[in-house]
Amino acid sequence: MMHVRLVFLLTLSVFLAGCILEDPAGSLIIGEPAPSVRTKKAEDVNGDLSRLTSYRYPDARMYQYSIDEALKLGKPILLEFATPGHCTVCDKQLQMLKAMIDKYGKEVNFLHMDQYMNPEAFISFQVKGDPWTFLIDGDGVVRMKQPGRMLYQELDIAISRVVGPGEGEG
Repeated sequence: MMHVRLVFLLTLSVFLAGCILEDPAGSLIIGEPAPSVRTKKAEDVNGDLSRLTSYRYPDARMYQYSIDEALKLGKPILLEFATPGHCTVCDKQLQMLKAMIDKYGKEVNFLHMDQYMNPEAFISFQVKGDPWTFLIDGDGVVRMKQPGRMLYQELDIAISRVVGPGEGEG
């Protein structure tokens, strides 16, 4: 009986150590360059946003650039992975981002990637499930990644840290 307990405890400790050592938010690491990947944008679909997103009320400002193009602009990027066609949390996240674009749109490029329309972006950023939010600085370095829905205040603080003081006044 003691042998069975010992084996169980050793197995459990190895399992838990693996979980602790593994990055629970995927293997894309904060502080590393963001992957440069060609993704579809409004121009590629003749402005038909229904071919880029399953979101009912898309904001055209989120589909102006491919990820690779946005990275070359030297401006921070808020990259949202959300598939509202099967995710009500994603829908709410995208609604909140519209207010963020109104506030930070001059300083930050906002991009939305829908799993159905840009699966290569999900693969490149190692995103499983959604929503996921990435904040990338003007040098193309990932500064934040967050699975799940974010609150307006959380995102506001994160963006203001990347764009600097006095920015974001719309």
